[in-house]
Amino acid sequence: MMHSDNTQALQLLCSSVNELDKIAEQMLFLFPAARVFAVTGLMGAGKTTFIQAVCRQLGVKDNVSSPTFSIVNEYRTGSKEPVFHFDLYRLRKPEELLDIGYEDYFFSGDYCFIEWPELAGMLIPAGAVKVEIAVDEGSEDRAFIFTR
Repeated sequence: MMHSDNTQALQLLCSSVNELDKIAEQMLFLFPAARVFAVTGLMGAGKTTFIQAVCRQLGVKDNVSSPTFSIVNEYRTGSKEPVFHFDLYRLRKPEELLDIGYEDYFFSGDYCFIEWPELAGMLIPAGAVKVEIAVDEGSEDRAFIFTR
């Protein structure tokens, strides 16, 4: 089910983990030129699980897991293009991203999926697609809200 309004937001509803691949496919179709995706949601909302689904759509065969301690993992698509997966949960301040050369990732033209992007402050590129995962506490359904 899709809704849109004047704020350039699009919402896709998900009632089963089995629907994640379809939502990932739709996101890539709706934002074909986008390469940086800032994925937000509460702890346990399914950020990593969704990024795993997106990576499957991109043909990634690697084990996709949250880079909680390394901050960034690199995978390869089916056509051998790099995909970068960030987990900024343990970041103490945005300046720590400077130490890992975040610009080389965020502005590479390759896919970047960023969990906990709010911890990066102003370092997230302006053109990033914001992906908010909202959990319905009663049903455990998820709403995926995409904003550009």
